[in-house]
Amino acid sequence: MQGDSIQLATKALNENSVVGIPTETVYGIGVNPYSEEAVKKLFEIKERDDSKPISLLIPSYNYLNQLNLVTQVPEIVDLYWPGPLTAVVETNEEFADGVGTKQPHTIGLRVPENETALQLLNEIGPLAVTSANVSGEKEATDNDEAFTMFGDDIAYYLEGKAVHGDGSTVVDFRVTGGEILRQGPLKWPPTYC
Repeated sequence: MQGDSIQLATKALNENSVVGIPTETVYGIGVNPYSEEAVKKLFEIKERDDSKPISLLIPSYNYLNQLNLVTQVPEIVDLYWPGPLTAVVETNEEFADGVGTKQPHTIGLRVPENETALQLLNEIGPLAVTSANVSGEKEATDNDEAFTMFGDDIAYYLEGKAVHGDGSTVVDFRVTGGEILRQGPLKWPPTYC
């Protein structure tokens, strides 16, 4: 049954539509990060200020090799992925406007700790994903709450519920050792015994 859901979500994404995606932090809405049309829809649905860039969900740490990164992401990050850690890096990859920033070209990357989200990402590749809410309002934690907010503006909702109900920890790895930009459920830097 889940395979059918993944195929329906994939079809919607390939048609430049917006899809609801569960993650461990909040329920998200996402699109093809290379499609100007899809990213524009995402900003319109959220009523999001276009000065606030969208970050990327990727299927694994190893997928970093396919993203034309300038910044080296330390291997320790692989211990925390999948999980609520967003790595901010510089990249030469060309995404649609609104996905990351242009000057310098930076992007937030995360591997979500949610089986459904990972199945979708393994099927279709990276997705530009943001929390399911109108900007400034409370984030949805599951597909039902997201549907109440957005209805048919979202082409397909994958079933699922967030565990943490809060955003990820955001660390800027353009700074040696990583610099915390936002504290979330995961503590950084890691502590050793």
